[in-house]
Amino acid sequence: MDLDIKKDLTSSWFKTLQDAFCDDIKKIENNKTDFKSTNWKRNKLKDEGGGEYRILKNGKVFEKVGVNFSKVYGKFPKEYKKNIPGAEKNAKFWASGISVVMHMKNPLIPAMHFNTRYICTTYDWFGGGMDVTPSKVDKTEKKDFHNILKKMCNRHSPHYYTKYKKWCDEYFYLHHRKEPRGIGGIFFDYKKNNFEENFKFVRDCGVTFQLIFNKIIQRKIKKKWTMKEKERQYVKRGRYAEFNLLYDRGTKFGLQTGGNIKAILMSLPPKAKWE
Repeated sequence: MDLDIKKDLTSSWFKTLQDAFCDDIKKIENNKTDFKSTNWKRNKLKDEGGGEYRILKNGKVFEKVGVNFSKVYGKFPKEYKKNIPGAEKNAKFWASGISVVMHMKNPLIPAMHFNTRYICTTYDWFGGGMDVTPSKVDKTEKKDFHNILKKMCNRHSPHYYTKYKKWCDEYFYLHHRKEPRGIGGIFFDYKKNNFEENFKFVRDCGVTFQLIFNKIIQRKIKKKWTMKEKERQYVKRGRYAEFNLLYDRGTKFGLQTGGNIKAILMSLPPKAKWE
């Protein structure tokens, strides 16, 4: 398949998914709270793409949720290209993706994260994942979440779930605190060679995350919570912020490639505390 067709297919899917996620989020808010949408360009002097980030704050359900779409291209900085597969000899790149982070008002509803991306250097690949970060672990919720992920992965390969769950557990880990970020999920990167099969999997990840966040929220949307539980959520958010600023690949990629700062840091919680 022609590379330009691949780029059009993937970026169109990520944009469609942004619309679908935002529509569901507004429905959960009973259409009483809307997103603030901002379009941005990577380079104001020449065409190097850009994106759109949408942020909803202070809803009845979502304290803050960001849904970011991007499609950017250009050249990696010399000091960064050595870190990117296929960019050592040729610094040109093209990348498109969607990232979502949900911080909930109700501390019994976990924070949720999802992203998928398609990157082209001298070769092309998919990456992404999703994970759930509760401030109060719910064993039933954890089991159900992983069962859904396992069924989704098994539709594509019997090896995916075990491999990508392990990758997620190792990736979403705060080494300086010796603790996991949350209850895990899946994480994958450098999926190349079979575009059609990999793109099917990436699309299924998006649809599955949509199912997951709706299911988790609807199950707990009316549950009562205490200020003690809210305080525990603030501390857990502090851990979330630490991970995203110290370890997150997407944050580093965006900052090193001239991305929009507000879009990159939209994953940070609105309020957090440290003990």
